[in-house]
Amino acid sequence: MNYTVNGNITDDKIHLELGGHVDSANAEEVRAAIFAIADQAPGLPAEVDAEHLNYISSAGLRVLLQLRKKNSQLRVYNVNSEIYEIFDVTGFNQMMDVQKAYKVVSVDGCEVIGKGANGTIYRIDMDNVVKVYNNADALDDIQHEREVARLALVLGIPTAISYDVVKVGDSYGSVFELLNAKSFSKILAKEPDRMDWCVEQYTEMLKLIHNTEVPEGKLPDMKKTALNWANFTKDYLPEEAGAKLMSLIEAVPASNMMIHGDYHTGNVELTGDEVLLIDMDTLAVGDPVFEFGSIFNALIGFSERDNSIIEKFQGYDQQTADTFWHKVLAAYFETDDEDEIRAAEDKARIIGYTRLIRRSIRRGGLENEEMRADIDYWHNELIELIDRVDSLSLHI
Repeated sequence: MNYTVNGNITDDKIHLELGGHVDSANAEEVRAAIFAIADQAPGLPAEVDAEHLNYISSAGLRVLLQLRKKNSQLRVYNVNSEIYEIFDVTGFNQMMDVQKAYKVVSVDGCEVIGKGANGTIYRIDMDNVVKVYNNADALDDIQHEREVARLALVLGIPTAISYDVVKVGDSYGSVFELLNAKSFSKILAKEPDRMDWCVEQYTEMLKLIHNTEVPEGKLPDMKKTALNWANFTKDYLPEEAGAKLMSLIEAVPASNMMIHGDYHTGNVELTGDEVLLIDMDTLAVGDPVFEFGSIFNALIGFSERDNSIIEKFQGYDQQTADTFWHKVLAAYFETDDEDEIRAAEDKARIIGYTRLIRRSIRRGGLENEEMRADIDYWHNELIELIDRVDSLSLHI
């Protein structure tokens, strides 16, 4: 016998392992072995791990097609390049879900060039980087990010497109070509005299994003997300403040204009003389006030009470972050009026603190003394802001 069939059944799927050499001489035996397992749970979706499959003929493919006819959710994965080509040439990858085996990449010793809520970006060589997702079961996340990045590129946003998916430790990663790229975080940390250039380019990209209309239904609505944050946070505020917070966000007009959602300086890259946007999984549509709430948190909110956080996260000090934030507000709104800049900042802070309170409480912050002190600070600041801000409109 030059083939192997193993399997087990869980509460939610039939798991099969097919290995060796499958051809017309043994296809009937393979079929019998597969169906002996699959017929025990006819209502469950089936998956076939083909990691150890070295060859499959048309007779073997017909066995899988028979399984597919009985199990419409059949998935065949870990298929090596040679076997995948057989599926491709015969058109079987159009009949069922067939997934290539993923190349294994190590990031040990690699430079970290960016870090976000969903993953860490490593430089694996001079030309390429890999975004390693925090979620070990990240294939759906990767597919989503690739789709929205392509959408952004089509709509005119300069971004890097993932050209490969790889296995990294217990998780997965997306590989991007970023030739000698340098993040704005690195530029601000190492070349402080380029601050004004960074502000200009960062603001220009931000305006491009916010002036890009997205076809209906292509991206999530950030207003709905922000209302969920507020609905959670309001229960930790005085009743009147909580009600006003909800009404402030509800009054923000709906918008189909793009926002990035995690637009910090680590996600803006200079490659050659081109500025590119990365980390696209947070793309959404909505009013710019939600974007500025996120930017405030990245530059100030997270590190407001512990300035070492900004250095760990972005690589530069809090003074640089404060200066950059102020200059970006002035450039974006084209004003030097400190009252107007402060008014825009206050609206961003309302969104930022609302999100920070929710995030910290959901991570057990009320049971941790240091985190509780952060929550108390954001709580007091948010109540004071809500009391004196009557609109989140950024039309200053």
